[in-house]
Amino acid sequence: MSQAGGEFAAGEVLAITRAESDDFCKKPCDWRSESMELKLNPNIDVDAYAAAYREDPLVRIPDVFTEETAETIHQILSKQISWRLVFPIRDEQGERIETLSQAEIQALGQQGMRARINHVMERAQRNIGYLYSTYPMIQAYIQGWDQGHPIHTITEFLNSPEFLEFGGQVIGVPGITKTDVQATLYTRGQFLTRHIDSGMDNERRAALTFGFTKNWQTDWGGLLMFIDENLDISQAFLPRFNVLSIFDGRRIHSVSPVSPFAGQGRYQITGWLRDDPPANAS
Repeated sequence: MSQAGGEFAAGEVLAITRAESDDFCKKPCDWRSESMELKLNPNIDVDAYAAAYREDPLVRIPDVFTEETAETIHQILSKQISWRLVFPIRDEQGERIETLSQAEIQALGQQGMRARINHVMERAQRNIGYLYSTYPMIQAYIQGWDQGHPIHTITEFLNSPEFLEFGGQVIGVPGITKTDVQATLYTRGQFLTRHIDSGMDNERRAALTFGFTKNWQTDWGGLLMFIDENLDISQAFLPRFNVLSIFDGRRIHSVSPVSPFAGQGRYQITGWLRDDPPANAS
């Protein structure tokens, strides 16, 4: 990518970031009055998906939640999250991950953000990095961010005995202790370069993504892609609504860049099923 291409991408990202700040939680969100009951679809054939995962450690489970639960989660992600822009950066402090709130983006201004985005784009040419918006659900829950927000109910459900048992049954690993998740939003120009997940030989037993994206078009990019040893795309999946993907994170995978004409955001909850001891274990 030329420097001019980087400049264009930086401007595009800045424009989208400003639009997001207008659309999401412009006024204080009235989340504290809401209550919800989250439910997996009782008709899921867990044994069938477990058998499929043993055969090939990549399964896609449609209609994973009840229709009401899925719609509730979609509304939370699309209307009630204060997103943070996240990307890796290398500077005088070394390699680090930078996570910027809307206020921090505004404080940096156009020049500061352009420098950062150009740096991200330059590194992406060498297959390093990512750029998207995040809400770090585990960090937020532990540190008490946004108390009363319904996103914390989702975090609790995904770490409940019901879901941990379900996930462990699908991947054939007893003793799953936690679901380490973040909410993500990819908008125009955002991406995740090809990689394998670190920690897959330790505590991470499987990667997972929940899709909460409606009416996505193939030409809009944002595809979850799996890449073979020849760097060809072996499989690619459209962002969909109420679909859970579980896969071995040691498979090379990426999220293709969202196109400049994408008509909406790509909403997901992503993370890993883990079997390390809980933080409060003795």
